[in-house]
Amino acid sequence: MKRLLRPLIWALVLALIALGLFQAFRPQPVAVDLASVTRGPLQVTIQHEGRTRVKDRFVISSPLAGRLQRIALKPGDPVTAGETLMAVLEPTDPELLNPRALAQAEARVKAAEAAAKQAEPVVERAQSMVDLTTKELNRLEDLVPLGGAARVEYDTAVQKERAATEDLHAAEFAAKVAQFELELARAALLFSKPKAPGDADQGPRLEIRAPITGRVFRVFEESSTIVAAGTRLLEVADPANIEIEVDVLSTDAVKVHPGTPVIVEHWGGDHDLEARVRMVEPSAFTKISALGIEEQRVNVIADFTGPAEKREALGDGYRIEARLVIWHSDDVLKAPAGALFREAGQWSVFVAENGTAHLRSVQIGHRNDLEAEILDGLNAEDRVIVYPSDQIEEGTRLKGE
Repeated sequence: MKRLLRPLIWALVLALIALGLFQAFRPQPVAVDLASVTRGPLQVTIQHEGRTRVKDRFVISSPLAGRLQRIALKPGDPVTAGETLMAVLEPTDPELLNPRALAQAEARVKAAEAAAKQAEPVVERAQSMVDLTTKELNRLEDLVPLGGAARVEYDTAVQKERAATEDLHAAEFAAKVAQFELELARAALLFSKPKAPGDADQGPRLEIRAPITGRVFRVFEESSTIVAAGTRLLEVADPANIEIEVDVLSTDAVKVHPGTPVIVEHWGGDHDLEARVRMVEPSAFTKISALGIEEQRVNVIADFTGPAEKREALGDGYRIEARLVIWHSDDVLKAPAGALFREAGQWSVFVAENGTAHLRSVQIGHRNDLEAEILDGLNAEDRVIVYPSDQIEEGTRLKGE
């Protein structure tokens, strides 16, 4: 019996030693970070810094030469169209003006009359376009739920209606400005003509009132002084009527078009704001980056679309960060971008199956900084290794998997 036990004991000892050596030299499992392949929404965006700016500024200039009385208004003061007194001028004695000054005043009246006449049909055309786009939008609103029109047609109609409304507002503003300029030019002409016997006294001063309702943005001439015709006095605008200006790389600008959604972030509030691109300027400009590299940039102009109450703290020239959504889908198969790498000229991932890593080639579609659309090679709920190290290869054992 003892003769049989001794060989068995030695065999067991040798087996344990062999097992220990095997475990000692066997590659150890590698700790990895895993993520699941899921279905869900995906956005591809272009992110750049931008700033806000008021859409329509109006610079009030002196319509004729004379002494400007001290302007009491300060930047930020509210003004009401046709009511708030902006500036008071004591015109130069008409007898001291030369014929050229009178001719210039008459020419300004004619130019202002022409501008006012041109503004009227522009407003009418803009109003007609608003009526047309609104009618088309209402028609598509009824058809989309019934499947009679595609969603993209409805979205396009919404953008056209918004653009037409903005054009109408701009045309109406231009018409108001043209009418104000005409009234101011006529008043200047009246003060420039020598008074004939029997003429009514037009008074010793010319009062300039606010052309629009808004706030004073700048005061160019605060103190009482002698001014020439055309001297800038004040700048007024409506601070609630603001837009976004974002300068993007020209290579990104070709992907942006009117109607592109914009998400406004890091503007100072506790929530994001929504906007849509109204225009991509046709001309680029050169800008030096922080690294000293010359870049071609293009200005993209966007309008806010959400309630004005959410952005009432925003003013003119405020810094914002804008994400322009150049592509989106509500339901795609997606994987973390950190799981993708190039292998033999193809996009690949490591899939964790039964505790080991397996190399798999994939075909991707759209992608952003965090996620990528998977067109082929993976299924929902597959587990992929995020940021695989050089320790990972086909068949590598994984810790905790």
